[in-house]
Amino acid sequence: MKLLLDTHAALWLFNEHEKLSSNARQSILDETNELYISIISAWEVAIKTSIGKLGDFRGGVKAFLSSVNNSPMTLLPVTSEQVVLVETLPFIHRDPFDRLLIASAISENMSIVTIDENIQKYPVSVLW
Repeated sequence: MKLLLDTHAALWLFNEHEKLSSNARQSILDETNELYISIISAWEVAIKTSIGKLGDFRGGVKAFLSSVNNSPMTLLPVTSEQVVLVETLPFIHRDPFDRLLIASAISENMSIVTIDENIQKYPVSVLW
């Protein structure tokens, strides 16, 4: 299965935080699954670090990208197809990062690892 980690899921994984569900943790550790993190998440970490909203994750985007590079995750780029798909999504979720993650998961046929209940309202597979 192809898994796209939402930003918070990746941060919780890197911080070994207990908020990461046991199902999500087991799925991430299952070597038969392919793990992806979007460059969108790195962008989100950079922005939230710059405005002081990521106090529990030290090192900012450089540390985040280093954690990605030292993991079995593949960094997923943003494609024009994904951006176009965002325009057609129902406006349920207001967060632009999450809307682009949803479009990425749909276009790449991935499940999103997320606790976000709004994402579950879209036609995308969610794992938590």
